[in-house]
Amino acid sequence: MDLVTIDDVRAAAKRIEGVAVRTPLLPCRWADGLWLKPENLQPIGAFKIRGAVNAVGALSDEQAAAGVITHSSGNHGQALAFAAAARGIPVTIVVPNVAPQVKVDAMRELGAQVLCVGAAVRTVDDDREIGG
Repeated sequence: MDLVTIDDVRAAAKRIEGVAVRTPLLPCRWADGLWLKPENLQPIGAFKIRGAVNAVGALSDEQAAAGVITHSSGNHGQALAFAAAARGIPVTIVVPNVAPQVKVDAMRELGAQVLCVGAAVRTVDDDREIGG
């Protein structure tokens, strides 16, 4: 795996330009030395927009035509739906059936096909089940 280069960072910055908001750093009034970055100012209300828009923007036309898919219970799914809608490509989001309905509705409003699945169950070495 190659390390990320400054050219990669510049290319990503160009892909998200005009979509992701450059959020300011604000001094916290109740704690000296603490700074806040209000990512709720992003189009979907979360920083996840940066990665999703960059990833969708980096796809070739052939790759994009196939659409994108992810598993998310909220912000990442919403960000990917936003990015896919902006590029005009299909998006499927697999969500756990315990995902907040407001998040599921937001993904659908952005044009995502949403597939709800049950909670994952996995077995550990001593045959105990976790989850479910």
